[in-house]
Amino acid sequence: MKKWYAVIGDPISHSLSPFMHSKWFAELGLDASYIPIKVKKEQLAQAIISLKLLGASGWNVTIPHKEAIIQHLDHLDESAKWMGAVNTVVVEVDGSLTGYNTDGAGFVKSLEESIGLDFRQSSILVIGAGGAARGISFALKSHGYTDISCANRTVESARKLINDINGTRAYSLTEAERNLDDFQILIQTTPAGMKDSGISTPLSLEFLKPSAIVADIVYNPLLTPFLIEAKEKRAKIVTGLGMFVHQGSLSFQKWTTRQANTERMTRELEQQLGGPNVNR
Repeated sequence: MKKWYAVIGDPISHSLSPFMHSKWFAELGLDASYIPIKVKKEQLAQAIISLKLLGASGWNVTIPHKEAIIQHLDHLDESAKWMGAVNTVVVEVDGSLTGYNTDGAGFVKSLEESIGLDFRQSSILVIGAGGAARGISFALKSHGYTDISCANRTVESARKLINDINGTRAYSLTEAERNLDDFQILIQTTPAGMKDSGISTPLSLEFLKPSAIVADIVYNPLLTPFLIEAKEKRAKIVTGLGMFVHQGSLSFQKWTTRQANTERMTRELEQQLGGPNVNR
């Protein structure tokens, strides 16, 4: 029987997950399909019931459901429990739902492919305090990055994240803007810059230092307004594409036990989104 998978979120029209996973299914000769489903916040519980009823074998979870979905799951992987956010759901043989978080590991792999391993003592500012920010922050901590601060529109949310990871400091967005030259690595985890998000950048980069590394988890467009501004200030930029591909391959492995070709997929998606060599 053919299996099917999905990605749920809002907005969802920008997602390249259907292309990526469908390509991997075809490359590995797996009889499966993958579709995007727009699910508003108030529809989440009903959507999960429908996904199970219609026989989905698993699904990815994106903004704004990564934290809210936890209450609807039967089991959580230790990393997802620790992070308090889920981006991958597996429907087990008995019909129960297990949640995983592959965002954090996917981001760290992408970051270290781009900048190497010499920056683990650098001061890091995570912008945003939602599910993606939590996953990334916990993964950074577990990989040896120690100096992690968080800036968010709601400072209390930033403070909670910093307390949970035993991080350095919580900032408002305005405070972070004034202190940007304190940070070597900036990681943008909000929907700002995403197609249909209505927000171009989360904060001003006026005081960014040229030696900084600026990463964005938004991958479509490949060069967000935030990254364009950082590049204009001569910072090294890391697009969201690497994280997207690596987190996707980890989800794919959870569902199928098969290893996807990430290098070929990255090249294909780079061409679709504007090409490689973004730091030239």
